[in-house]
Amino acid sequence: MGSKAGNNHTATAALRCRAEKQLDGRESDARSSHALHDSQRDLHELQVHQIELEMQNEELHKIREALELSRNLYVELYDYAPVAYFTFDQRGVIQKMNNSGAELLAIDGVMTGLPFSDFIVDAEGRDAFINHLNFVFKQDILLKCSLRLKRSGGTEIDVMLQSVAIAKSNDDRYILTSIVDTSVRKQFEEKLQKAHDNLERTVLERTEELLKTNLQLSQEIEEHKKAKAELLGTYSEIESLKNRLVAENIYLQEEIGSQYNFGEIIGESIPLSQVFLQIEQIAPMNATVLLLGETGTGKGVVARAIHRNSTRNARPLITVNCATLPATLVESELFGRERGAFTGSDARQIGRFELADGGTIFLDEIGEMPLELQSKLLRVIQDGEFERLGSPRTIKVDVRIIAASNRNIHEEVKKGTFREDLFYRLNVFPITIPTLRQRKDDIPLLVNHFVAKFNKKIGKEIKTVTKETLNSLQGYSWPGNVRELESIIERAVIISQGTSLQVLDRFEKLHKEEESAGQEVKALIDLEHDHILQVLQKTGWRIEGARGAAVLLGLNASTLRARMRKYGIVRR
Repeated sequence: MGSKAGNNHTATAALRCRAEKQLDGRESDARSSHALHDSQRDLHELQVHQIELEMQNEELHKIREALELSRNLYVELYDYAPVAYFTFDQRGVIQKMNNSGAELLAIDGVMTGLPFSDFIVDAEGRDAFINHLNFVFKQDILLKCSLRLKRSGGTEIDVMLQSVAIAKSNDDRYILTSIVDTSVRKQFEEKLQKAHDNLERTVLERTEELLKTNLQLSQEIEEHKKAKAELLGTYSEIESLKNRLVAENIYLQEEIGSQYNFGEIIGESIPLSQVFLQIEQIAPMNATVLLLGETGTGKGVVARAIHRNSTRNARPLITVNCATLPATLVESELFGRERGAFTGSDARQIGRFELADGGTIFLDEIGEMPLELQSKLLRVIQDGEFERLGSPRTIKVDVRIIAASNRNIHEEVKKGTFREDLFYRLNVFPITIPTLRQRKDDIPLLVNHFVAKFNKKIGKEIKTVTKETLNSLQGYSWPGNVRELESIIERAVIISQGTSLQVLDRFEKLHKEEESAGQEVKALIDLEHDHILQVLQKTGWRIEGARGAAVLLGLNASTLRARMRKYGIVRR
């Protein structure tokens, strides 16, 4: 109190000093040089006091405006706060509430003078509320309290009160309380507890099921052990049967081989005997083999013979025809793919190289393989490894490769459609299969073989083939080789009546077709020969360059030189 009085005295003295200075300014011109009389001094005191009052009034006016502004701001913040605020006296009577408080209690408009206990559901809660207020008043601290309220509409909610005692004036205090609806959180906690209880119950039930399953599996394992013991008792018998079957298989293969040397390969001509010798030499090795020859000469049969007589015959021979596979599928067929490697690949696929692991893979028509895949094939030959489409994992395989082509691979290398390094890797041991035109002495053996084959298939009993028929067959040039002969014999067995093979009518037509085709081919060859010769003469026998014959003919220079050699065109 003494400090406050001292401050007031200091303020009053300062105010009087300011008033005297202001009055001195007003009377500076009227003041005479002689001393003031007593009456003049009294007048002076009155004027100073009047100025003091005016200045005090001005200060009070400013303070009143600031207080009014602060009060309005407080009222606005209080009334429109998103949190429910209540002001209670010590008895718990509502002195003031904001709009959120009225909304919390579901009452129309802001109401005061109501005992807050009227909104508390039970007596225990009302006692807790009164104790809460008393404690806040006495301890002068921020305190929380949980209650359950009944709103004016009848619904009940769980709330959290947070109260603090605030001095109003003359040491007169009231309680400011914020109230938050906790019903949603409580419901969530109840649901969470319920879910936790359900989870524990499910875990217990599942644990019981697993224990029962484990017991059942243990019993099945014991039964499996008993069954395994019984199977071991019969293993020796199975092994002996297996050895017997293997021996019989070897015997049958030897019987077939002794008839015509190499099972499916039918013939005893000199050109074919050379092939037999090459098969005997290379079959036991693991070297790569390149089979060359026209379409239908039996490259697949030779590949099977090499595999059958190799150390890999216990493992499969996997065949891939590069000419029949679409270019977009060659890579996935050879090397496999993972699910989703490309559009439409909805399943994982094992590639042919994986299937052939430990055995042999036969790449028929290797000259048709796309250039972009030849490097991947080269890597398999060199390192024995590759990756599936859509997978970064490297796969190692041990595969013997037999390749075949009816093309001139060396010419394909020159044209740039086949990799030179891949050709050298494949051309380790080339075997050229003779055409049927080169081994006409084998035609009678082949005819008898195919007649017997189709007799069994169709149900016929063809027993004889006339000398005239054989002479006619041996006189034909066989552009389709053994495959064409097989087709002709099959048709002949189908149409033949009785026990003698009849092929003359059909074969005469083939002769005419062959002669006609041969004439057409010869005409085309002659035409190309003359055209090349004319262009060379026109360019002064210049082959390369912008004005060379190769450009005018639309050919590579190497291709033009090859055709010149083929047609015997030389500069004279």
